[in-house]
Amino acid sequence: MTSTLYAGLGIQVAALLALTALDPAWAMTLSVIYVMAVQGASGVAKDLAKMSSKSAVKLLAPGAGGTLFRWVALLTGSKNAIKGLGFLVGAALLAIAGFTVSVISMAVILGTILMAVACFMPSGLPGGKKDVKVSAVLPKDSDILDLSLARVFLFGARDTWFVVGIPIFFYGVLSDGTQDSARQAFFLIGIFMSGWIILYGAFQASAPRLLTRQTGSLQQTIRSNHRWVAVLTAILAFLSLAAILDVPGLAAIIVAGLLVFGVAFALNSALHSYLILAFAKSERVTMDVGFYYMSNAVGRLVGTFLSGLCHQLWGVAGCLGMAAILSALSFLAAGRLARRSSFVESRN
Repeated sequence: MTSTLYAGLGIQVAALLALTALDPAWAMTLSVIYVMAVQGASGVAKDLAKMSSKSAVKLLAPGAGGTLFRWVALLTGSKNAIKGLGFLVGAALLAIAGFTVSVISMAVILGTILMAVACFMPSGLPGGKKDVKVSAVLPKDSDILDLSLARVFLFGARDTWFVVGIPIFFYGVLSDGTQDSARQAFFLIGIFMSGWIILYGAFQASAPRLLTRQTGSLQQTIRSNHRWVAVLTAILAFLSLAAILDVPGLAAIIVAGLLVFGVAFALNSALHSYLILAFAKSERVTMDVGFYYMSNAVGRLVGTFLSGLCHQLWGVAGCLGMAAILSALSFLAAGRLARRSSFVESRN
């Protein structure tokens, strides 16, 4: 576990430094391939760090009295809030210092964090196993499989509107085609996207307090997860219909709707983060959490692809409509989990 965390942070530092090797004289195709490879390595490293951190919470935080839920929500929520803040800091560094200085600055910050983790990491955490086969990563627990499937569709639904559709829609609304308006549009869109992530992280960290009455037991938490996916699906379906009908004030409706979606999504995601640790066995927590994050990555990949494809074919309405379909599929997967939980509870 600790070695995986160190590796994840170290690879991210190396990936940031590798970006400084970009040369404007390179052909566009070569530049795109290089950036994609570096970003891909950084993404894998990020998930290694997240997997190790969340697995450590399972081992260190007591599970009784809702303590595990509070700690995992705090960890995940604060991480996402800081990620949103990172959008703003990165944009400011790019505007003030340029690309190379910005990337080096971020590498220095992350390297400092790596050294601090190495110095203050508590003893006793597992160091990892070298003889684990790839097939062992696949969980045998049906609850983990259904939760991971729900996670695929949940994050696919989020990224189907988040990555391409909504930024381009807002750009069309805010920019009149001139250079000054384009720069202002990019700035405003960046503020909205980063603000959305910060809001998402804040509500995710607050989920245990906001959902106290819905998470008294594991069965209640599973049912709460199912209900919140239904809320997400309804919001996306409403926004999709509004976009199809091109109702007056569509931009304002989408902004308000996506902010409400962000709150519901944060609460649903916090429940997911708790449930994977509640389901995972201590002896294989890293593999179960790793499989869960593999599902998360698959969902984001699918969502990113569908965001571009749907926008090309049907515009922002298509992105929101496809997001609603994926959210409905997440609802069905969460329903399987809820029905199994109710059956077990009735037998007990």
